[in-house]
Amino acid sequence: MIRLFTALSVPDEVAEALARRQTGLPGAAWRTADQLHITLAFYGEIDERRADDLAVELQRAATGGPFEVTLSGVGAFGDGHRTRAIWAGVEANERLSVLAGRCRSAAERAGVRIERRDYRPHVTLAYLKTQADPDRIGAWIAEHNLLQSPPFRIDRFGLWSSVLTQDGSRYDLEREYVL
Repeated sequence: MIRLFTALSVPDEVAEALARRQTGLPGAAWRTADQLHITLAFYGEIDERRADDLAVELQRAATGGPFEVTLSGVGAFGDGHRTRAIWAGVEANERLSVLAGRCRSAAERAGVRIERRDYRPHVTLAYLKTQADPDRIGAWIAEHNLLQSPPFRIDRFGLWSSVLTQDGSRYDLEREYVL
């Protein structure tokens, strides 16, 4: 079994700008530059045969040519009073949404079941290992909510494997698809 997802890499200069904001929130496990990405679709644990089928089907998703995305604002994911993650948002982008939909359709064609939920593109900046103070989270979001990256070019996406470790996830690029 292999744990897979498709994602867009974040350019080094954008990762460096994000790193400057990754401070000041106790209990945050900040993501390293090589862990920063915009997920297109999360497939979860699948067997090797289905992974091979998925890799082939993703080639069909690699159409439409390059486009640009822009990061904008920050926020948090969680339920109830438990915040689990801090993220940088991605401005609404039809081309990005279409590519994410194609990656989900590739999974269906390959027989891979994935969760049905609205696509909310973002870059996860940190996971909160302990219950952080909601006031501190709110203050961090208020301080960084004007985040705005310059537009950056997307000309490929990757199929990544993910291994969960005590120190967080380790990602390996399995295949790359040029748009």
